[in-house]
Amino acid sequence: MSFSASDVAQIKWSLGAFLVSIGIAAWLISFSEDYKHDAQKERQSAQEQLSKAQAQLATAQNDFENMATYKLEYEALETQKVIGNEQRLDWIEGLEKIRKQAVVLDFKYSIEPQQSYAPNPPLDAGNFALNLSPMTLQIDLLHEEQIDRLFSAMMAQMEGWFILDRCTLSAGEAQASGLSSLKADCAGGWFTMKNRSAP
Repeated sequence: MSFSASDVAQIKWSLGAFLVSIGIAAWLISFSEDYKHDAQKERQSAQEQLSKAQAQLATAQNDFENMATYKLEYEALETQKVIGNEQRLDWIEGLEKIRKQAVVLDFKYSIEPQQSYAPNPPLDAGNFALNLSPMTLQIDLLHEEQIDRLFSAMMAQMEGWFILDRCTLSAGEAQASGLSSLKADCAGGWFTMKNRSAP
């Protein structure tokens, strides 16, 4: 089959329409590819935003649960008077009450002025100032087990948090019963936390 110049003249409009159709089709394919690419990018961005939102929601839920737990712990420390001001008068009254119970033969103590406390290793206490009121004890004992009884009585009967640092034992005087007594020199302190935002 052959084409002549007259044939070309007859199909030129059809050929032009065909070429225009091919151009439009190419443009539509290119446009749809660009649209598809943009849609995929938007979908990926939306998925990332959804993932971030889900992570933030999970964090908020965990924080809410933790706040309930920390609130109970905080209130327990407040009740125990670990959070707040120094409770020197309460400590003195508590020690005198224990003295009357004759848990040990006798003891003397001194509570020094409160000072800033720096734990080792260091601890980030947030908005709390950590303080320690150092205390020394000279205790007269019949036997070593009485030291445990004394500090157990302090923990059970007194509000506050006493940190025992050290105890040294030495021979004491002979008792009228013929038993030898012991002396214990102990050092530690009363730990308190003060909220810097509190009045």
